[in-house]
Amino acid sequence: MGNCLDSSAKVGASKTASRTNISSVPSNLTIPSYGERHSVGSLPTPRSEGEILSSSNLKAFSFAELKNATRNFRPDSLLGEGGFGYVFKGWIDEQTLTPARAGSGMVVAVKKLKPDGFQGHKEWLTEVTYLGQLHHPNLVKLIGYCVDGDNRLLVYEFMPKGSLENHLFRRGAQPLSWEIRIKVAIGAAKGLRFLHDAESPVIYRDFKASNILLDSEFNSKLSDFGLAKAGPTGDRSHVSTQVMGTQGYAAPEYVATGRLSAKSDVYSFGVVLLELLSGRRAVDKSKIGIEQNLVEWAKPYLGDKRKLFRIMDTKLEGQYPKKGAYTCASLALQCLSPEAKVRPRMSEALATLEQLSAPKNASKTSQAEQKTASSPLSRTQVRSHPSPSSRSTPGGASPLLPRRSPLHSSS
Repeated sequence: MGNCLDSSAKVGASKTASRTNISSVPSNLTIPSYGERHSVGSLPTPRSEGEILSSSNLKAFSFAELKNATRNFRPDSLLGEGGFGYVFKGWIDEQTLTPARAGSGMVVAVKKLKPDGFQGHKEWLTEVTYLGQLHHPNLVKLIGYCVDGDNRLLVYEFMPKGSLENHLFRRGAQPLSWEIRIKVAIGAAKGLRFLHDAESPVIYRDFKASNILLDSEFNSKLSDFGLAKAGPTGDRSHVSTQVMGTQGYAAPEYVATGRLSAKSDVYSFGVVLLELLSGRRAVDKSKIGIEQNLVEWAKPYLGDKRKLFRIMDTKLEGQYPKKGAYTCASLALQCLSPEAKVRPRMSEALATLEQLSAPKNASKTSQAEQKTASSPLSRTQVRSHPSPSSRSTPGGASPLLPRRSPLHSSS
């Protein structure tokens, strides 16, 4: 679901790779039940929209309340526009969750679903199902929803630092230090581990930089659970489903066969690790030949300590631990294995990353981090080619909505 823009953002059509399904045949709206040992107990299996909404731990807002919270969805409250709706900035009272005067109370992001499209409604309902019952520091908080006639809305916590995508790729953004990149990766890994190790596993299915949101301290949270899927149970190794996701991030075996497993998320995590290392997008049509596909271009360098520097983000200016970078690259290579069973579990990937952030392995890059916090981005640190989403993502944040384009089976 991407994330939140500040109110000064200019909204435009995005050209970034995005998600959709290959098949246009709708599937049943019934969402499988699941449990989570840390935050919720065994939950009843919801069988209808009404049961799903009543079983969630969310506030049911009226449409009038959200109109007041967003100042009647005024244009200057618009944060972004995505595949199946618009996101507006709003304010509610932190205690009562009733609408508050602009600039007071708690800032929220309100997503308003476009009134057409079966897929959008299905993803809206899936979002309520999962985020209404799963709670973790590394999952974005869903505060409430609204069902009023044809209107479907969701209310989320506001993430002030926006998405990882914008910090990595938006022109003019201050470069993230090595320490912050590892911190973001660790937080995202914790979120995935939480989902995969739940009593009834959940497969996220759309892990990508635009769905990793950052709070004021660069703690990362996973957002957009519209494509989340109940994972396999018992002796089953996968679930079969229509192929949906984002080009460049989806695991090859899933794209080819529709067989989805937790290891599909691990592959996507490997792609994001590459983006953190290189500062390049998973798919970038502005580049030539093999460089358009980050995985294909970077893979030959990941296992070679002497050549790894060739793919490292130049905006880091060499301020990163060489051993740590190689460890991270090696982990990315494991996650990107064409054989799903060879990829590590998210708990194993997390353990590797946490070793990189341990004091004994901390890099001597405090000056670089200070530069990130206090110095303006120089012209030499900005990519020479325009970012596909640079026109619509000022201020280091991005819309709370996904952008969709076909995910081809040949990817």
